[in-house]
Amino acid sequence: MSNLLYTIAVILVILWALGFFVYSLGSIIHILLVIAIIAILFRLIKGREI
Repeated sequence: MSNLLYTIAVILVILWALGFFVYSLGSIIHILLVIAIIAILFRLIKGREI
């Protein structure tokens, strides 16, 4: 489960970067970054390394 959360977080950060720098989707693209950060924080809170 924890590897899945980390994988999802990495995918979301990549999608955020693409949306922010390539497609200019506006402010809604930042939701992907927030979700990715939450997934990483959730993993850190559970006591596992990134």
